[in-house]
Amino acid sequence: MSSQLRFLFTAMLLASLSTLCAAGDKLAPNPSQTTYLLTNDDGVLHTYVSFYAAGGTQGSPTLTFSSDTNTQGTGIGGGYFAAPRLTMLPSASAQCVYASNAGSGDISGIDIPSGQLKGRFSASDTDVGDAFGIGIVQNASYLYAGYSGSNTIATFSVLAGCQLSFLGDTPAAGLNGGSPSGLALHGDILVVAYADGSIESFNVANGLPLSNNDAENSTGYVNAGSNFPEGVDITSDGHFAIFGDSSVSTTVEVSDISSGKLAPTVQYTIGGGLSTSVRSSFSAVGPGINSGALRLSPDESMIFMGNNDGGTVSAAFFNRQTGRVSGGCTSHKLAGFYNPWAFVGSVATRDNTGNGGVLYVAEYGFTGSYLGVLTINSNGVACSLMESSGSEVPDLLSDGLLSITVFPPRLF
Repeated sequence: MSSQLRFLFTAMLLASLSTLCAAGDKLAPNPSQTTYLLTNDDGVLHTYVSFYAAGGTQGSPTLTFSSDTNTQGTGIGGGYFAAPRLTMLPSASAQCVYASNAGSGDISGIDIPSGQLKGRFSASDTDVGDAFGIGIVQNASYLYAGYSGSNTIATFSVLAGCQLSFLGDTPAAGLNGGSPSGLALHGDILVVAYADGSIESFNVANGLPLSNNDAENSTGYVNAGSNFPEGVDITSDGHFAIFGDSSVSTTVEVSDISSGKLAPTVQYTIGGGLSTSVRSSFSAVGPGINSGALRLSPDESMIFMGNNDGGTVSAAFFNRQTGRVSGGCTSHKLAGFYNPWAFVGSVATRDNTGNGGVLYVAEYGFTGSYLGVLTINSNGVACSLMESSGSEVPDLLSDGLLSITVFPPRLF
């Protein structure tokens, strides 16, 4: 499922943004001093990566615009909710962030300490990402880019100085006509969700992905026909892949990947309690609408989900030993939902320890996008997600904010 919304800024807004961009480009983030939220300001005229400094107290967190970098590429102002359009090495030593540009079909490399653009890198002439975006993930050696228009995964070598070198393409298409949406990488396994009901994994031990021949329809899709895994995350030990479904209610599916390939998923629909088991599927009435974008907490005790069409975010408890999902909570509708912004995009935690402390939310808008800021409260049994008074932070450089991440990164 995707927003698939395209639009242009008005002349007045463009003029004001140009002033803001000029001012922002003179500033450079100082990652040694603070935590930054990074945004892919996907735009049909221009795309930026913006840096927001995290501040305030635990009970009253804030975000303050610090700087921006023009990627020199263009976006599409929309696309898959869950495709990760920003990536960096999951390490405290990360110095580069990469941003995908779906309109121009390339990847920009940015030096984090200086905020300087180091280059734009293209795949093959046949790689096209302007259908629903380009999802990107990386390790220390390779970056993988899922091109939604050509149904391919492009592989790049990661080089010094935030450089990339294109190596080759791998076909990647869903069983029901879908294209790469969510991607997650752990060790030698790359897991892909196609947003059409199907999922697949690839072996990347030799760099270029090789299909594990495990493409399958998820349990949620088989049982209901209306659950479409769109986002994915993988546990730090590589035992489980967790999928966020584009679905009427808040639904996640868990696959055991300890064998090196996907096992049939177990479906959980969040909302309190479990219903009768149906072919390894557990469900109950969920409070949110859609759950395509999801993120594990740093300690893997919780799963956070953007309720893309409902204007809320949800959380559930996760048992990293068994892979079971239980309980959970949902926020109130976030400030500004459907006026002026319309869809919840990806989510990210401020801290890379514990349950993450603070949850950031991408808020896709029609005349500029916004950032939600919520405090995470949990005792391991019950939880709440409380929106900060400083929430609904403007991200006016973006006419299609769907993807965010945090520096320093979560370490898996």
